[in-house]
Amino acid sequence: MSLLDEAKKEIDSYSKGGPISYADLIQYAAQAAVKSTFLAAAIRKCGGNEDKGRTLYAAYGSSGQWGLFDRQFGRSDAEEPDPEGRVPIWEKASVQEMKDKFKEIGFGPRQLAVMSAFLGPEQSATEALLVNDPEVTPWVQKYQRSRETVSQTDYEVRSLFLLLYFNVARA
Repeated sequence: MSLLDEAKKEIDSYSKGGPISYADLIQYAAQAAVKSTFLAAAIRKCGGNEDKGRTLYAAYGSSGQWGLFDRQFGRSDAEEPDPEGRVPIWEKASVQEMKDKFKEIGFGPRQLAVMSAFLGPEQSATEALLVNDPEVTPWVQKYQRSRETVSQTDYEVRSLFLLLYFNVARA
């Protein structure tokens, strides 16, 4: 949370439209993380050549065009944020707590595995914890294999689907 707090303070200090909500900040961070992860993988797959990596990134349709459109952020059905404590501190949560929280919103082990990139400061640490659970293990392994391919097809598509789902569910 300290990283989010620092980012929020900085953005709020120069924001002309008022303070950014944590929900919008998390959405922006998730979108940026997916873009950055995929771009880094594309560059790595091209032997570290940034120009070729950016070409590969664009060729797979993942150049982030969805971020270029105007849209209204925030909740239209509420004037104030939800009460504190509704979202666990992921880096301190047990696997069971994570599974329970995901189950509350209609998600299961598959979605937990794909969202591991956003559940703490280090995806590898989160995955190391998740892989100890027999329900989550096959999904963690599947997405680890997928991230090693050029296109990251399964991982990228599932990540984008979940980000879009969360964005639409908030609207």
